[in-house]
Amino acid sequence: MPAARAKGELARRRGAFRPDIEGLRGLAVLSVLAFHAGVPGLTGGYVGVDVFFVISGFLITGMLVGRPLGLWDFAARRARRILPAAATVLVATAVAGGALLDPLRGTDLARDLIASAGQFANWRFVGQQTDYLASERDPSPLQHFWSLSVENQFYLLWGVLLIGLARYLYGRRRTAAITLGTLGIGGVSLFLCLRWTETSAPLAYFSTGSRLWEFAAGACAALLAGRGIERAGVRALLRIAGWAGLAAVAVPLFLYDRDTPFPGSAALLPVLGAAALLLADAAQPSTERSPSRFAAARLLETRPLRAAGRLSYGWYLWHWPVITIAQARYGALPWTTLAALTAASALPAWLTMRLVEEPLRHGGTTAPRRGLAVGASALVIPLIAALTLGGGTVRALGTSASGGSTVAPPGAADGPQLLAPGTVLTGLTPSLARAREDFPPGKGCEIALNADSSPRCLFGEEHSPDRIVLLGDSHAGQWISAGLAMAKERHWALEVLVKPGCPLSTLTVRNNVLGRTFEECDRWRENTLTRLADEPKPRLVLLAGLNRYGTQEERAQGWTRTLDRLTALGAPLAYLGDTPMPGKDIPTCLAASDGRSDACVFPRDTAFEHDPLLDDGLAARYGVRTLDLGPLLCPGTGPSCPAVLEGVVLYRDTGHITDTLARILAPRLDRELLGAAR
Repeated sequence: MPAARAKGELARRRGAFRPDIEGLRGLAVLSVLAFHAGVPGLTGGYVGVDVFFVISGFLITGMLVGRPLGLWDFAARRARRILPAAATVLVATAVAGGALLDPLRGTDLARDLIASAGQFANWRFVGQQTDYLASERDPSPLQHFWSLSVENQFYLLWGVLLIGLARYLYGRRRTAAITLGTLGIGGVSLFLCLRWTETSAPLAYFSTGSRLWEFAAGACAALLAGRGIERAGVRALLRIAGWAGLAAVAVPLFLYDRDTPFPGSAALLPVLGAAALLLADAAQPSTERSPSRFAAARLLETRPLRAAGRLSYGWYLWHWPVITIAQARYGALPWTTLAALTAASALPAWLTMRLVEEPLRHGGTTAPRRGLAVGASALVIPLIAALTLGGGTVRALGTSASGGSTVAPPGAADGPQLLAPGTVLTGLTPSLARAREDFPPGKGCEIALNADSSPRCLFGEEHSPDRIVLLGDSHAGQWISAGLAMAKERHWALEVLVKPGCPLSTLTVRNNVLGRTFEECDRWRENTLTRLADEPKPRLVLLAGLNRYGTQEERAQGWTRTLDRLTALGAPLAYLGDTPMPGKDIPTCLAASDGRSDACVFPRDTAFEHDPLLDDGLAARYGVRTLDLGPLLCPGTGPSCPAVLEGVVLYRDTGHITDTLARILAPRLDRELLGAAR
């Protein structure tokens, strides 16, 4: 084929419909759906989202490079293509959430609706520090909108960049500028992706900055298409690259899982594989049935994959609200049920495609003004639905979810009762609207995962020569208010040294958010113990923490090593036994049961773990004063522990006590741990 004719053929092919891309979309969406449904074996199906990003980068770059568009025209086309279907799903989710979810989940959903409609859902989930792959919290029905937000933010950036370059540069200068811009943005983004995967999994997973390189990989494939790849030898190499690309996309589906640090370097395999597939078929003849087409492309063009690809956008949008709302309503469901629900969500996806997407995308005038009007409507209508849902949930809870502090009732200093004699509560304290936000003061004292030293964090009489040191993880941090009350009683200071997820006992643990050994924890523990040895001796070192790290033997050995160093300080030591572990979101459970406390009990046999300090006499051996609150918070010998005791909501999430409870228990801690220290 002559060179000019070959280039013309490739130019037409880049602008023409690509059945292999439709099939690749199908493979990507089926991978994501299988992962979300929990289909056995497909533990890495989340990489399908990365394949979508590569396809978007390829198509948008090819369109903008090959066809001059104005910025408003480009924005209108994107709005007509993406926003109406998204708005349909958002409104339907708001209606279903209002009808089927409890008020607390409904409040969260209303906020997620606003973020999703505004195309900044990814940043909301970054702000919440949501861990997509390892989170124990119930996921939002709109959590999957993070990827749509990232994609639209990419469209905005890429449209401004490429259309701006097309306006001011021509010919080779324009091509060179686009290439350099793509490589520069992609390189910076890849660097951020690798770094943030090591330090902050939510930021790495959800942020636009750490995902742009995936779009840039597709953009590079689009820029390379037609630049010498029409040669027979190059086409042969690209066929091999195409097969390798298909393998690179498929292998992670089975080898990756929730513990794989992602995106990071692990994302290189599916991203580069998808780019290789797109570039390889761009070099092949355009006739679908040509025998010279490479077999990987023909595999992608099979009818099932193409059918899934045509439905991919709507199916992706619909399936996640269906399965998450079902599980919020009926509890954890087996993968077979989730797969059936996912398959059933293809019906509303098909209706959305036929009744919303296609008519608005192809019908009527294509004037930018109409497309922008459609986009504006698709933004405003979900916002109205969000405000309506939010107002309804606030009324259902009976009080504002924000504002005002919770006044803790007086607590008993001893005995089997939680509250002081004669104290009777007429309602739940804290209220359900506030329980999930009932945090201790000084949240900044709980340092980030990648930090290995604590800041100066003092409360009370900060300049007092005497101080209590509160030491441990987030289960120690939940006692800040109680420790502060003890310190204030004596005009002392309270020093807080806590690191979430990090055991005070000397043992190395794995952090699921980081996806690796928690090295920062070991360094923090060493730095903190050294710091205490170098500082003036405290009046009391109060130890607390989650009692579920490692095995029973590892905990005992770890505590022995830590107590050897702490006793060398010469300061009195006190230990708070770990509080019962509900294992479920208590405020949400109570809201779903209209505040009925008996509906949210949890098993006693899973609420406690063997404690070497309390159960093996380790505390007595080292002269550590102890207080075990388990019998108080889980009284009796029955099979269950309460979530509400004497009208007090005990837990603010799946395992931490409310700050109200910590303040109620302050007199008991004072008497048992510091009663003789005046």
